[in-house]
Amino acid sequence: MSTETSIQTSAKPLGRDELAQLVARDIAPGSFVNLGIGQPTLVSNYLTEEQNITLHTENGMLGMGPAAEGEEIDGDLINAGKIPVTELPGASYFHHADSFAIMRGGHLDICVLGAFQVSATGDLANWHTGAPDAIPAVGGAMDLATGAKDVFVMMTLLTRDGTSKLVEACTYPLTGVGCVTRVYTDKAVFLTGPDGVTVRETFGCSFEEIQELVPLALKRAE
Repeated sequence: MSTETSIQTSAKPLGRDELAQLVARDIAPGSFVNLGIGQPTLVSNYLTEEQNITLHTENGMLGMGPAAEGEEIDGDLINAGKIPVTELPGASYFHHADSFAIMRGGHLDICVLGAFQVSATGDLANWHTGAPDAIPAVGGAMDLATGAKDVFVMMTLLTRDGTSKLVEACTYPLTGVGCVTRVYTDKAVFLTGPDGVTVRETFGCSFEEIQELVPLALKRAE
């Protein structure tokens, strides 16, 4: 990182836990947050007490803590991905319908979701690839994508065959339109919106190398 214009902040791509730490650090203190199933659930392990974050899970809980381990595991206390979790002081439980009212009613500051594709304008596709053997399962993703004030996505930048998941326009069925504001990947963090895609920082590669991987015009963060 020898030039002043470099935005590379890591010598290598980030692993899942490193990426979860970064997302956790970026969540504003006092936020109400939903973590989607899969990779986003790791974020709960890196939130600090000082941040005072309240985690919501769509199966009906506010005040969820980190993943449960060992003797902490209670088979009746799980998140939406069926992973055993802990509860923080003041945690509450409620009906599934009430949980969705929280999601749809604009009461969540941030949701963190996985994705198959994100478009240049922040469209989200994360529930179905169209593959004949895939089982479509949108769950509460549409409610979260349209109800949360900010939608963060966590995903690998490339598919297994090396195709970018950040695209000009989604080719998979949409979950939400223009909803994604930030995309966290193993190789870079992208800010999305009506004015295009800005690369905030890169991991293990340069801005120019990211541009070669992604099939749309990127902007460099100021």
